[in-house]
Order: sequence, then structure tokens, then C-alpha cells
Amino acid sequence: MSIEEILKAYPYKYETHMHTSQGSKCGKATGRDMARCYKENGYTGVFITDHNWGGNTAVDRSLPWEEWVDNFFAGYREAKAEGDAIGLKVFPAWEAGYHGPEFLIYGVTPEEMKAHPEFLEATVEEQYKLVHSLGGMVIQAHPFRTADYIAGVELFPDWCDGAEIINASHSNALDGNTDRVHCDTEAIAYAKEKHLPGTAGSDQHSTAAFGGGMLFKKPIETPLDYMDMVMNGGDYILTNGRQYFDKEGNLLAE
Repeated sequence: MSIEEILKAYPYKYETHMHTSQGSKCGKATGRDMARCYKENGYTGVFITDHNWGGNTAVDRSLPWEEWVDNFFAGYREAKAEGDAIGLKVFPAWEAGYHGPEFLIYGVTPEEMKAHPEFLEATVEEQYKLVHSLGGMVIQAHPFRTADYIAGVELFPDWCDGAEIINASHSNALDGNTDRVHCDTEAIAYAKEKHLPGTAGSDQHSTAAFGGGMLFKKPIETPLDYMDMVMNGGDYILTNGRQYFDKEGNLLAE
């Protein structure tokens, strides 16, 4: 398939991994500005995945739990309000950190997080079980990335529902990090070996849009729709903004 054919057959594009300045210390733009950016770049919807207390969060970790949760989702609420006004679907999610390894959590609402302070002390295994008890999904983010905050690769095939195999910040020249393409190549091979569903996201922190994410034939109306597509063999395309892949990471077009 050509890129034109792919975009025609899969016209609904969603961001699954992005950050706001309200929830992530590394974020460079507010939820409102991020929503506008994604709308202007042709997206149908986005998941706000700010860093929780185990990662580079922007929220004071000393706050009482319920107050912390309210502050943590400020970027989501602002993006959601703007999205409702301009016609962009905005869904809550988060990126959970564990001294390096990180996980994208979908399908758990802010209210459900607030009702379960045990998230704060949960191990990777406990997190997985708690998320599942609430009807959610766990995806290991960029599983083969190493950095100053990630000492080495740690994989958790038994405690996640899939792997982010295409991360645009590894391979899109707009981010200046094309030397990290191997992180995606290794993630693709790993997901195939462990029979894990693959996902894609930009890992975007500013309004310099990479164009990464996932394309669908039909719109995703709720997080449950997204989870169903990923966990139950749905039909979708992965992209880093310049290349397009099938859901197993095989290159289709560039």
C-alpha cells in the first residue's frame, strides 16, 4: 500500500503517548496548546499520558493523595475542554515509572485512580493486577530505550498487555533522534517473540508535532474502544510520522 492508500483506508489518527506541562516536568506546552496542535495536525483524538510519581512528574509528590490526583490530571482536563470545543477526542491515561521502565496505563479514570491510593506503592505486578481489576490495559512504553534515567533494559511480558513498538521520538528526524531507531527495531522483535500486541505513539512533549500514533478505519470513541482494538486483534496501522507499519511492525510505506 502507498501512504495515500493507507490514509484513505485508515483515516482516523490517534496519539497514544504525549505529555503536558501541567503533569510532566519535561512537558513544554499546556494541555490546551497540545490539543490545538494535534487538531491542526489532523488527529482525531489523543490520550494524555503524563508522568506519574514514579517518573518526571510536575506535581508535588508531598501533596495528599486526592489533591495530587486532581493536580496530576489538570493537563488532561484542560486538553479535554479545548478538545470538546474544537472537535478533538481527548482521553485520560498516564505513564507510570519504575526506576527506569515505564508503562502506559489506559482505561482507568481519574476518579478510579483517586479511589485507589494503593497505586502509589504498587509493584509492576501489582499495578498490572490493579489496572486489570478496573478494566484497564497496561502497555510497556519504549521497552528498549536506555537513557540517563534508564540504567538498562527491563522487560515485563507477564505484567503488560502489549508493547509500544513504534515511538516517534526514536525515529522521526523532527526530534533529532534518528540514532535511536534500534530501540524500535528491538521492540518489534521482542513483541513478535512474546506474542504481544504492538502500539505506536509520538512521546511528544511540545507542539513540534512528530506525527506518530495509530490509524484506524473507524473512530475510537472511548478508551475501551482502543483497548478492544489492541487486545482483541483489531485492524490498525502504526506510524512514526514518516513511515507506516502494520500492527506487528512490518514496514508498509515511507
